[in-house]
Amino acid sequence: MWFWLSLIALLCWSGSDLFSKIGCRDASDKYSHLKMVIAVGVVMGLHACYEIFVGGVEISVGIVLTYLPVSILYILSMALGYLGLRYIELSVSSPICNASGALTAVLTFLFVGIEDYSPLALFAIALACVGVIGLGVVDSTEDAELRAARQQAGNYRYAKSWVAIALPAAYCVLDAAGTFADNRVLERLSEVVEDYEASANTAYELTFLFAAVVCFIYVVLIKKDRLVPRMEAPKYIGAICETAGQFAYIYAIADTAHFAMSAPIIASYCAASVLWSRIFLKEKLSWKHYGMILLIVTGIVIMGVLDL
Repeated sequence: MWFWLSLIALLCWSGSDLFSKIGCRDASDKYSHLKMVIAVGVVMGLHACYEIFVGGVEISVGIVLTYLPVSILYILSMALGYLGLRYIELSVSSPICNASGALTAVLTFLFVGIEDYSPLALFAIALACVGVIGLGVVDSTEDAELRAARQQAGNYRYAKSWVAIALPAAYCVLDAAGTFADNRVLERLSEVVEDYEASANTAYELTFLFAAVVCFIYVVLIKKDRLVPRMEAPKYIGAICETAGQFAYIYAIADTAHFAMSAPIIASYCAASVLWSRIFLKEKLSWKHYGMILLIVTGIVIMGVLDL
């Protein structure tokens, strides 16, 4: 099931990328990234309540605290990612952010080893990782005329700056650290909780709900900023996609035997994000973009065939 769960996470998170971009791209709203955290926290909190009171998922203060370091890494990375969407195109931001999958695979090889993987499996992982990184390189080095044409079609203009690149890069590092730590922490939870994947996911969602409450207090009660329903709607659609993707993701990476393969697949959701940005946000792609996307898809197909 790890392969299909990884694909579900890929599709849901690419949808989250699209709607998060729509909800956070207004430069005049300086708290849009915190409002996005509020939206995700509310949806995840509701799902956590369903899991606890209807699904009977085991949860305790100890489980929340055990998973807390992973939760903090994920939430911080996402908040920085949402902030970065104000300064950079989705087709640039998403590939840079999702180079974390390649970084995670490298960490796994360094600390766990590669002896359990066949040459073909390693080749598939390399294809997906190279494709993800390559998308970021292509976007960041494209010529000025193509960039201007893409921005004109999308009716948004972004100037390249160190902040625009640094924010998704920071997401990449934090998310990779969280993903690698996630697998280790899940192993610890598996020793004390029967349905440890669900418990870990619920712990993460409750922590995100707490972060949403903190952001709401700061944005609405302290800064007196308003939450306009029309402006917040895309954020909540993105939050629903984010929550569904997280649910599939936690089960996918729990399969330790295929962890170094599932991580690059999930990180490859940036390929879909780039396509959505072309279709819905009118951000144009070059043949180099499509070449990198082909590498990613090829790697995913090989990984899926190897698991059959």
